[in-house]
Amino acid sequence: MDRRRKPNPAERRRELCDAAIGLLADDGAKGLSHLKVDRRAGVPDGTTSFYFRTRSALLRAVAERLAELDLADLQSVADSSDGRGDNPSPSRLSQVVIQSASEPYLYRTKARYELTMQASRDPALAAILQQATDGFTKLHREILVQLMPHGADLEPAVVEDLSNVTLTFINGLLMRFAHGDQIVNTPEQLDDILSAIAAGILRNPARGRLTGDGGRPGT
Repeated sequence: MDRRRKPNPAERRRELCDAAIGLLADDGAKGLSHLKVDRRAGVPDGTTSFYFRTRSALLRAVAERLAELDLADLQSVADSSDGRGDNPSPSRLSQVVIQSASEPYLYRTKARYELTMQASRDPALAAILQQATDGFTKLHREILVQLMPHGADLEPAVVEDLSNVTLTFINGLLMRFAHGDQIVNTPEQLDDILSAIAAGILRNPARGRLTGDGGRPGT
Protein backbone atom coordinates (compact mmCIF):
# COMPACT_ATOMS: atom_id res chain seq x y z
CA MET A 1 0.00 0.00 0.00
CA ASP A 2 1.23 3.47 -0.86
CA ARG A 3 1.40 5.30 2.48
CA ARG A 4 2.78 8.57 1.11
CA ARG A 5 0.89 11.56 2.43
CA LYS A 6 -1.24 13.18 -0.20
CA PRO A 7 -1.13 16.97 -0.30
CA ASN A 8 -4.25 18.78 0.83
CA PRO A 9 -6.11 20.89 -1.75
CA ALA A 10 -4.36 24.14 -0.77
CA GLU A 11 -0.93 22.49 -1.00
CA ARG A 12 -1.82 20.93 -4.35
CA ARG A 13 -2.92 24.30 -5.75
CA ARG A 14 0.37 25.89 -4.66
CA GLU A 15 2.30 23.01 -6.21
CA LEU A 16 0.49 23.39 -9.51
CA CYS A 17 0.89 27.17 -9.52
CA ASP A 18 4.61 26.82 -8.87
CA ALA A 19 4.87 24.45 -11.82
CA ALA A 20 2.94 26.93 -13.96
CA ILE A 21 5.32 29.73 -12.93
CA GLY A 22 8.20 27.66 -14.27
CA LEU A 23 6.37 27.06 -17.55
CA LEU A 24 5.56 30.74 -17.98
CA ALA A 25 9.21 31.57 -17.42
CA ASP A 26 10.50 28.93 -19.84
CA ASP A 27 7.91 28.97 -22.61
CA GLY A 28 5.87 32.15 -22.16
CA ALA A 29 2.11 32.38 -21.82
CA LYS A 30 1.55 30.60 -25.15
CA GLY A 31 3.34 27.55 -23.78
CA LEU A 32 1.09 27.20 -20.74
CA SER A 33 -1.54 24.46 -20.72
CA HIS A 34 -3.20 22.27 -18.11
CA LEU A 35 -1.52 19.16 -19.43
CA LYS A 36 1.94 20.77 -19.43
CA VAL A 37 1.44 21.83 -15.81
CA ASP A 38 0.48 18.24 -14.96
CA ARG A 39 3.65 16.93 -16.57
CA ARG A 40 5.88 19.56 -14.98
CA ALA A 41 4.40 18.99 -11.53
CA GLY A 42 4.60 15.21 -11.94
CA VAL A 43 0.91 14.64 -11.21
CA PRO A 44 -1.67 12.53 -13.07
CA ASP A 45 -3.09 14.00 -16.25
CA GLY A 46 -6.22 15.99 -15.51
CA THR A 47 -5.12 17.16 -12.07
CA THR A 48 -4.62 20.79 -13.07
CA SER A 49 -7.94 20.96 -14.93
CA PHE A 50 -9.66 19.53 -11.84
CA TYR A 51 -8.38 22.38 -9.66
CA PHE A 52 -8.49 25.11 -12.31
CA ARG A 53 -11.29 24.53 -14.79
CA THR A 54 -10.20 27.11 -17.33
CA ARG A 55 -6.93 28.59 -18.50
CA SER A 56 -8.03 31.97 -17.19
CA ALA A 57 -8.63 30.48 -13.75
CA LEU A 58 -5.14 28.99 -13.83
CA LEU A 59 -3.55 32.31 -14.81
CA ARG A 60 -5.40 34.14 -12.03
CA ALA A 61 -4.32 31.57 -9.46
CA VAL A 62 -0.72 31.92 -10.63
CA ALA A 63 -0.97 35.70 -10.24
CA GLU A 64 -2.22 35.27 -6.68
CA ARG A 65 0.59 32.82 -5.93
CA LEU A 66 3.22 35.22 -7.28
CA ALA A 67 1.76 38.03 -5.18
CA GLU A 68 1.90 35.80 -2.11
CA LEU A 69 5.57 34.96 -2.70
CA ASP A 70 6.60 38.54 -3.56
CA LEU A 71 4.87 40.09 -0.56
CA ALA A 72 6.40 37.47 1.73
CA ASP A 73 9.87 38.44 0.49
CA LEU A 74 9.21 42.13 0.99
CA GLN A 75 7.57 41.57 4.37
CA SER A 76 10.74 39.82 5.52
CA VAL A 77 12.61 43.04 4.74
CA ALA A 78 10.09 45.15 6.64
CA ASP A 79 10.13 42.83 9.65
CA SER A 80 13.93 42.75 9.85
CA SER A 81 14.55 46.47 9.27
CA ASP A 82 16.25 48.15 12.22
CA GLY A 83 15.39 51.69 11.13
CA ARG A 84 19.02 52.82 10.85
CA GLY A 85 18.63 56.54 10.48
CA ASP A 86 22.36 57.13 10.00
CA ASN A 87 22.63 54.68 7.12
CA PRO A 88 19.95 55.10 4.45
CA SER A 89 21.24 52.26 2.28
CA PRO A 90 18.36 49.75 1.96
CA SER A 91 20.65 46.74 1.79
CA ARG A 92 18.06 44.10 2.69
CA LEU A 93 15.65 45.51 0.15
CA SER A 94 18.48 45.45 -2.39
CA GLN A 95 19.20 41.81 -1.56
CA VAL A 96 15.61 40.88 -2.42
CA VAL A 97 15.83 42.76 -5.73
CA ILE A 98 19.22 41.38 -6.74
CA GLN A 99 18.24 37.80 -5.96
CA SER A 100 15.49 38.21 -8.59
CA ALA A 101 18.22 37.92 -11.23
CA SER A 102 19.01 34.30 -10.30
CA GLU A 103 17.02 31.11 -9.95
CA PRO A 104 14.63 30.19 -8.55
CA TYR A 105 13.60 33.84 -8.25
CA LEU A 106 14.29 34.61 -11.91
CA TYR A 107 11.45 32.26 -12.85
CA ARG A 108 9.11 34.48 -10.87
CA THR A 109 10.51 37.63 -12.47
CA LYS A 110 9.92 36.27 -15.98
CA ALA A 111 6.50 34.84 -15.16
CA ARG A 112 5.38 38.15 -13.65
CA TYR A 113 6.00 39.99 -16.92
CA GLU A 114 4.27 37.29 -18.92
CA LEU A 115 1.20 37.73 -16.72
CA THR A 116 1.38 41.50 -17.11
CA MET A 117 1.05 41.11 -20.87
CA GLN A 118 -1.89 38.73 -20.46
CA ALA A 119 -3.61 41.13 -18.06
CA SER A 120 -4.15 43.66 -20.85
CA ARG A 121 -6.78 41.26 -22.22
CA ASP A 122 -8.13 39.89 -18.94
CA PRO A 123 -9.72 42.44 -16.57
CA ALA A 124 -9.98 39.94 -13.71
CA LEU A 125 -6.30 39.09 -14.00
CA ALA A 126 -5.46 42.80 -14.21
CA ALA A 127 -7.40 43.40 -10.98
CA ILE A 128 -5.41 40.71 -9.16
CA LEU A 129 -2.12 42.15 -10.37
CA GLN A 130 -3.21 45.67 -9.41
CA GLN A 131 -4.15 44.53 -5.93
CA ALA A 132 -0.74 42.91 -5.57
CA THR A 133 0.95 46.07 -6.85
CA ASP A 134 -0.96 48.20 -4.34
CA GLY A 135 0.09 45.94 -1.47
CA PHE A 136 3.70 45.88 -2.66
CA THR A 137 3.76 49.68 -3.01
CA LYS A 138 2.34 50.24 0.47
CA LEU A 139 4.93 47.95 2.04
CA HIS A 140 7.71 49.55 -0.02
CA ARG A 141 6.77 52.98 1.35
CA GLU A 142 6.87 51.67 4.90
CA ILE A 143 10.36 50.26 4.33
CA LEU A 144 11.58 53.55 2.88
CA VAL A 145 10.34 55.41 5.94
CA GLN A 146 12.22 52.99 8.17
CA LEU A 147 15.44 53.17 6.19
CA MET A 148 15.69 56.85 5.29
CA PRO A 149 17.33 59.25 7.77
CA HIS A 150 14.50 60.91 9.70
CA GLY A 151 12.09 59.01 7.49
CA ALA A 152 9.25 59.33 9.96
CA ASP A 153 9.51 63.12 9.67
CA LEU A 154 9.17 63.20 5.89
CA GLU A 155 5.97 64.57 4.43
CA PRO A 156 3.71 61.87 2.94
CA ALA A 157 3.97 63.47 -0.51
CA VAL A 158 7.78 63.25 -0.36
CA VAL A 159 7.59 59.60 0.68
CA GLU A 160 5.27 59.00 -2.29
CA ASP A 161 7.79 60.61 -4.64
CA LEU A 162 10.59 58.47 -3.20
CA SER A 163 8.47 55.34 -3.48
CA ASN A 164 7.21 56.03 -7.01
CA VAL A 165 10.65 56.84 -8.41
CA THR A 166 12.55 54.01 -6.72
CA LEU A 167 9.85 51.47 -7.62
CA THR A 168 9.92 52.64 -11.23
CA PHE A 169 13.67 52.13 -11.31
CA ILE A 170 13.40 48.71 -9.63
CA ASN A 171 10.70 47.59 -12.10
CA GLY A 172 12.90 48.59 -15.02
CA LEU A 173 15.82 46.74 -13.46
CA LEU A 174 13.71 43.59 -13.04
CA MET A 175 12.65 43.82 -16.68
CA ARG A 176 16.29 43.83 -17.71
CA PHE A 177 16.94 40.87 -15.42
CA ALA A 178 14.12 39.01 -17.16
CA HIS A 179 15.91 39.59 -20.48
CA GLY A 180 19.23 38.35 -19.08
CA ASP A 181 20.77 41.80 -18.75
CA GLN A 182 22.08 42.13 -15.19
CA ILE A 183 23.47 45.65 -15.21
CA VAL A 184 23.49 45.79 -11.39
CA ASN A 185 25.20 42.81 -9.81
CA THR A 186 25.32 43.33 -6.05
CA PRO A 187 23.09 44.72 -3.30
CA GLU A 188 25.83 47.23 -2.55
CA GLN A 189 25.63 48.61 -6.09
CA LEU A 190 21.88 48.91 -5.82
CA ASP A 191 22.23 50.54 -2.39
CA ASP A 192 24.37 53.26 -3.94
CA ILE A 193 21.95 53.84 -6.82
CA LEU A 194 18.85 54.02 -4.62
CA SER A 195 20.63 56.26 -2.14
CA ALA A 196 21.66 58.61 -4.99
CA ILE A 197 18.09 58.68 -6.29
CA ALA A 198 16.76 59.46 -2.83
CA ALA A 199 19.36 62.16 -2.23
CA GLY A 200 18.48 63.81 -5.54
CA ILE A 201 14.78 63.83 -4.71
CA LEU A 202 15.35 65.23 -1.23
CA ARG A 203 17.46 68.07 -2.65
CA ASN A 204 14.94 68.93 -5.34
CA PRO A 205 12.80 71.99 -4.49
CA ALA A 206 9.85 70.27 -6.18
CA ARG A 207 10.02 67.21 -3.91
CA GLY A 208 6.55 66.06 -3.02
CA ARG A 209 5.26 67.20 -6.41
CA LEU A 210 7.45 65.15 -8.74
CA THR A 211 5.05 62.22 -9.27
CA GLY A 212 1.38 61.43 -8.90
CA ASP A 213 -1.16 64.22 -9.11
CA GLY A 214 1.45 66.72 -8.00
CA GLY A 215 3.52 66.01 -11.09
CA ARG A 216 0.76 66.75 -13.60
CA PRO A 217 0.89 70.03 -15.49
CA GLY A 218 -1.60 72.55 -14.22
CA THR A 219 -1.99 71.05 -10.74
